[in-house]
Amino acid sequence: MACILIIEDNPANMKLTCLLLGNAGHTMLCAVDAEVGLMMARDAQPDLILMDIQLPGMDGLAATALLKRAPATAAIPVIALTAMAMKDDQAKAEAAGCDAYIAKPLRYQELHAAINKLLA
Repeated sequence: MACILIIEDNPANMKLTCLLLGNAGHTMLCAVDAEVGLMMARDAQPDLILMDIQLPGMDGLAATALLKRAPATAAIPVIALTAMAMKDDQAKAEAAGCDAYIAKPLRYQELHAAINKLLA
């Protein structure tokens, strides 16, 4: 299975995401803000990143843009996660370099379908 970096500041959302990924056999790395997540992405080279959009300090879209510009992390797929899905949020996520977009609350089938598609 895959090593997945979760960048999420909400403890309940982090717990749910870890539960869903752990049940599927994935290994997880966890960061509670973009700055730590960027460092972990460079150091650990995960197979995929789940990126919350609303983060303290640097938001998830700015962090994704930095990841996609850096040669060491550009190829890592990023799935944007957001609880406040607005009409143009998906387009903004794609413009920042996100490879997929999922609105919260997370649904098991949708999350795993997106992960499987990006890791295939």
